[in-house]
Amino acid sequence: MKAKTADDCCPPANDEPDLRPAEGREADEELATLAKALGHPARVQIVRLLVRKTACVCGDIVDELPLAQSTVSQHLKVLKEAGLIRGEVDGPRVCYCIEPRALRRLKVLVAGV
Repeated sequence: MKAKTADDCCPPANDEPDLRPAEGREADEELATLAKALGHPARVQIVRLLVRKTACVCGDIVDELPLAQSTVSQHLKVLKEAGLIRGEVDGPRVCYCIEPRALRRLKVLVAGV
């Protein structure tokens, strides 16, 4: 079975610029949500893992972390709810990839520009 690319299991990333303001109450709340999602070392490790991969990652995430499958699944759920990652059901598994637009937005929000 061939490895899936990110295009195979995740919809294409939205490359349009995000023109929303990087400052103000809404931006502060958005930054807080993203920061909270990244507020656990395991979630930071997952994001870093997905940034390094060009293919979708399914069970490989569990193999890379010293955590139980259920714990990894919970961390993935938090990251997905925050919009930092995308996931698509592929039979009995879910394949995950990074959401590049969310990472760009996070960078802008932290910089406040």
